[in-house]
Amino acid sequence: MANLTPRQTEILQFIEQRLRQEGYPPSQRDIAEHFGFAQNAARDHLQALARKGEIEISPNDARGIRLLREQTPPGLPLLGRIAAGAPVTAPSNAEHWLEIDPGLFQPRADFLHRVDGDSMIDAGILPGDLVGIHAQSGAENGQIIAACLYEPRGGFERITLKRYRRKGSVVTLHAENPRYEPIVIDLSQPAEDQEAAPFRIAGIMGGLLRTGAPR
Repeated sequence: MANLTPRQTEILQFIEQRLRQEGYPPSQRDIAEHFGFAQNAARDHLQALARKGEIEISPNDARGIRLLREQTPPGLPLLGRIAAGAPVTAPSNAEHWLEIDPGLFQPRADFLHRVDGDSMIDAGILPGDLVGIHAQSGAENGQIIAACLYEPRGGFERITLKRYRRKGSVVTLHAENPRYEPIVIDLSQPAEDQEAAPFRIAGIMGGLLRTGAPR
């Protein structure tokens, strides 16, 4: 697989998921609606995937997307460790695939993360657990989300598992352990005026599998 950004990886997985479930690929409009951005942005991401050799695009076909590599195996991709503590760098590619039924999670999982840290222990989420994440760009107050925080100095995203709250333009990511302070993001302020970087929602937690503490 080419060196994909986290967003490109998510879009490629969405295309593969639609092919498995529906038998045909999504349109640019489907991709834009699923991820919550404009169709022009969807087109740009698809063109980037085509340049990296992942897909072929037929310009006169609304669903003219063809995968150029073997489709992913059944199960779920494990996308590395997710911080339940301090955020960690968001991985761009799957470590490997696990033969786990996505339907075991509600909502249905699109990928897995392994928990690293103890900030969510009061919600029953322990270090080493596998959490199933349903990919979506929005969430309701009180849901546990996989949040991607952009680090402008390094130009990369960090990802963390937290409980989501939003009031107006202020998003608060709460730990479930009193030893950890919440992460507060004011979306109305420029990134340089706040300690926490702007963020996006990678998905919501649909459940977990207990595998024991990591080595």
